[in-house]
Amino acid sequence: MIPFGPATRVFVALEAVDMRKGYDGLYGLVAHHLGEDPRSGHLFVFTNSQRNRLKILYWDGTGLWVRGKRLEKGRFT
Repeated sequence: MIPFGPATRVFVALEAVDMRKGYDGLYGLVAHHLGEDPRSGHLFVFTNSQRNRLKILYWDGTGLWVRGKRLEKGRFT
């Protein structure tokens, strides 16, 4: 479980992302395209073009987490 503090912000990428990206690829998107610090403790959410897969990048103070979910039916809205 990812802890949410009162200062935690959630950033959602509006454009589709290649879900083959891992730690380094998502880190680069956050730093270069969103202009945010991936080590800020905020959550960065990415989806694919079909919006049936989701990845979250999160820094917990000791390292990066990448959490993923794939829907068998339906889409993320």
